[in-house]
Amino acid sequence: MVKAQPSSTASLGVLMRHSSQAWRDLFLLLSLLLVIVIYPFLDRGEVRRLVLGGLMFAPLLLATVRMAQIKVWVWPTVLLMGAVVISTVVSTLFPLRTLIGLKWGILAAFFGLSVIALFSYLKNARIIDDGHLYTAVSIYLLIGMLWFALYSAIDVLSPGSIQHSTSAAADRHAELLYFSLVTLSTIGYGDVIPLDGEVRMLAALEGIAGVLYIAITVALLVSAYRPRADSG
Repeated sequence: MVKAQPSSTASLGVLMRHSSQAWRDLFLLLSLLLVIVIYPFLDRGEVRRLVLGGLMFAPLLLATVRMAQIKVWVWPTVLLMGAVVISTVVSTLFPLRTLIGLKWGILAAFFGLSVIALFSYLKNARIIDDGHLYTAVSIYLLIGMLWFALYSAIDVLSPGSIQHSTSAAADRHAELLYFSLVTLSTIGYGDVIPLDGEVRMLAALEGIAGVLYIAITVALLVSAYRPRADSG
């Protein structure tokens, strides 16, 4: 009986660690959903954009903390997060087209790194818990944010590459976020149209990425559930 106590204590520690991890994964998911939902309401006016910029850093910070727990990704994550902060401050103080486009490009790189790091964590899972399910949804939304940042960089650096459904400049980035999500989900309403060939191919790749991600992730989740089902 005495020898079983360390094992019980270790099991309790593992359980608490997994629970804490699941909460962090849930917070990342909720922060992404919050930014997506409120983006159209805050993407207008200087004050609202400042609030939006602050809220945008919530998922960035949570993703940084999450990836920093995976030792391989610590330094790339920290460096990219620092580059995001610096580019955001500089482009706000000096709103030049090149600097704003560079900011969106660095954001795209950060989202891309987040997708790769979190997917590697998901792929290596042996048994799936709630945290892995939250992460799977977060990765899907991060793919949408990745393409949104790419579209925004292109729209800033090469005006006219994307035909918007509205002429109001205040709604352009919110509309690009909407375009990215409907393209990722392969809905494609057709109210926002990529005109340049490069942007069309980029949009096509996003649709392919969305379909492949769902198929691959479902296969990974099903295969990871088997050991737990068999052990019961």
